[in-house]
Amino acid sequence: MTPNTTPTGLKAVLSTTLALAAAYCQTLALPAVLLFFAMLCDWLSGVAAAWITNKLSSRVGIVGIIKKVGYALLVVVGIVVDWVIHYAAEMLGWPSVNFYYFGLLVTVWITLNECISITENVARMGVKVPSFLQKVIEKLKCTTE
Repeated sequence: MTPNTTPTGLKAVLSTTLALAAAYCQTLALPAVLLFFAMLCDWLSGVAAAWITNKLSSRVGIVGIIKKVGYALLVVVGIVVDWVIHYAAEMLGWPSVNFYYFGLLVTVWITLNECISITENVARMGVKVPSFLQKVIEKLKCTTE
């Protein structure tokens, strides 16, 4: 095995885990992709704004990445809550339905939060952000809460 290759067993476990997660969370696939894209845009716009304002700090950038990991963990918690409710309903003999409400709500809420942060970062870069866009995003966030 060369230093730059991943062991075959690890690839198989990772592929299987991702396939099972995708199959289980089909409903959350698009919102999760949008969340990932929003997180990436937020981080990049934050770095750009910090660079433009001469406040670039590797520590702040790493803290931002750690926060994004925390957000991803919150989505996982929402999915687990959905799964526990679904499992409990099955055990009680209640009709079985796909239940993705909490995972979806957490994903949407965090995505909207990221959009607010992106607009703030763009404004810090000196770009004029339309006030209607700020108001719509803020209203959506409040509605989700």
